[in-house]
Amino acid sequence: MNFLGWIAATGGLFLCMSLASAWLRRGPITSFGLYLLTGIVCGPWVADLIRIDIVTHAEWMRRITDIAMAASLFITGLKLRQPFTTQAWRIGGLLAFPTMVVTVLAMMATVHYLTGLPWLLSLAFGAIVAPTDPVLASLISVNNARDDDSLRSSLSVEAGLNDGSALPFLMLALLLYGNQQGSFTWSLFAKWGLIDVLWALCAGLLVGYTLGWLIGMLAARMRHANQDIAPNDLIALALIALSYAAAQFIDASGFLAAFAAGVGLRRAEKNIISQHPLGESEGKEETPPSEELVNPNERHNLKSNGPVKSVGLVVGDAISFGNTLERLFAAAIVIVLGITLAQHWDPRGIYLGLLLFCIIRPATVYAFSFCSNIPRSRRILIGWFGIKGIGSINYIAYAYVQGLQGTAGAEMINMALTLVVTSVILHGLTVAPLLNSRRFNRPSQEKNDSENQPAS
Repeated sequence: MNFLGWIAATGGLFLCMSLASAWLRRGPITSFGLYLLTGIVCGPWVADLIRIDIVTHAEWMRRITDIAMAASLFITGLKLRQPFTTQAWRIGGLLAFPTMVVTVLAMMATVHYLTGLPWLLSLAFGAIVAPTDPVLASLISVNNARDDDSLRSSLSVEAGLNDGSALPFLMLALLLYGNQQGSFTWSLFAKWGLIDVLWALCAGLLVGYTLGWLIGMLAARMRHANQDIAPNDLIALALIALSYAAAQFIDASGFLAAFAAGVGLRRAEKNIISQHPLGESEGKEETPPSEELVNPNERHNLKSNGPVKSVGLVVGDAISFGNTLERLFAAAIVIVLGITLAQHWDPRGIYLGLLLFCIIRPATVYAFSFCSNIPRSRRILIGWFGIKGIGSINYIAYAYVQGLQGTAGAEMINMALTLVVTSVILHGLTVAPLLNSRRFNRPSQEKNDSENQPAS
């Protein structure tokens, strides 16, 4: 197929996905599942129209997935409007740190004893497949700033923060893997703990949040001072790029910085609203998100452009551009995953995935949330919705570029990629039915769960 043919095929695919969007929201198959199927059909297993190997092009794949994850994390943080003291942030932090650490270690032991992989490669495998993917988790994450559903919010916080716990374990595995011929000293582990864990986490969050808050305040005030109503979609791209680059430059976590930048921009919006309480003057109990107070598509009809409406334009433009960027990159990467699957298929990844999805993650989530006041049904759903995807592909590419190669390394990568595909299919088939069932049964079910919940 020539270049023109590929352009036409891409346009046809996106047209079909757009026209079928309503059906996809109600049906058992997600858009990511169809993108995966498209890749499989175009790949060596079926039509053999194109061959792309994620591992061979690991450096390119790492950079592309970096952008996709940073964009998704920024949008996730921007949509989280709840105060830090709410249950969603507490549960999300619980999922992202102690639960994630135990999940990584449990998967390490599981893959070592079931497949015979060396301990270091097993640790890398656990770190790769344990995190909840911020991109594909958009199926179950917060939809907008008004979405205060505790299930969605907790999963969004987890997806935003879990790079602070999972990625350091991958870096530890790579550090030890590269020093197998040398001596393991306490200074080696101390450097990992201080730089790759503590510094990367704290500095990444601080840099991202500061940039998001400052740029949000500056952009809103400048637009208000100049009565600027022109589209400013690039504010999202600017924040994503600056926060990620600044954090990476000082050896902090770029992904955590991108997430914190979105949170910081949202806090700037709330700060401006608190200073100019437009909602109270209109007789409302609480001012809604600023982007709801102004329609970006009707910006030229605005009679006045106060501070709240100015920040509404900033946030609205950022969300619109960020969502588009996230969807485009996600579609491309999942299609490539389907194409490359034929070269990295390993059936062991399926049963390892089933163990992770059905036993290990649900058990760790249930255990760490046992003393909380979360209803039982919600704990079960949180345990199930540990979607894997582009984040795991990013970790795989990163590990390969850092020297995790060889026969055993290829074996580990094949199992991990197969597990990711299993997650895309299995979680994709269950997202809509489970969420629809929860929405239908939510009032009575959560009431029964709360009555049966042990006192915390």
